[in-house]
Amino acid sequence: MAEEIYRKANGRAQPANSPGDIYVCKNFTVHLFRENRDDYRMAAFPDVPLLIPNNLPAKESKPYSYGISWENVAAEKGNPFVIGAQFFYNADESKQENRARAIEFMKQVQRGDFFQMSADYYYGIGAHSLVFTGDYDPDTGTVTWTDSNMKGEKKNGKRYGYVQFDAKKDIEWFVDAFCVKGRGATLYRLRDDIIKR
Repeated sequence: MAEEIYRKANGRAQPANSPGDIYVCKNFTVHLFRENRDDYRMAAFPDVPLLIPNNLPAKESKPYSYGISWENVAAEKGNPFVIGAQFFYNADESKQENRARAIEFMKQVQRGDFFQMSADYYYGIGAHSLVFTGDYDPDTGTVTWTDSNMKGEKKNGKRYGYVQFDAKKDIEWFVDAFCVKGRGATLYRLRDDIIKR
């Protein structure tokens, strides 16, 4: 489905300005999830519709920046995700120690993981969401993903974002983005008991 949206966008920037625009980064990942969720359930809770949690509010994220974590919603309420791995920058450790942990964190990426980070990088400062489309490749040290609005532009005061599919970067590119004091990232992974309805 992400590939279909990517092809339809055809390299053109899409509206990513209003709260309801699906091309806003978190909205894009939520849209992908919601368009597919009705066909699936958790075996442990077969009658419960699936949901994807909202980002944890900024106030509850402190002392870290907004955008690293989701709200903690119980599986019995429909949350089919577990934390596959998580990284928080530790100010009590050296920069090198934090970086080593961040690299190990990125090596745990699996296809289908929903990724949430608070970053300070080339494309801006703040929260970003994406979905990895492949496992971490140890031979090349890279990961591939789909997202929207990592890259974007402003026209007449409004934000427009570009859709990416199977974008590829070295994991150290991501580490540079979120391995910063007060920031971090989380891999959210679907539970093992997801079944077709």
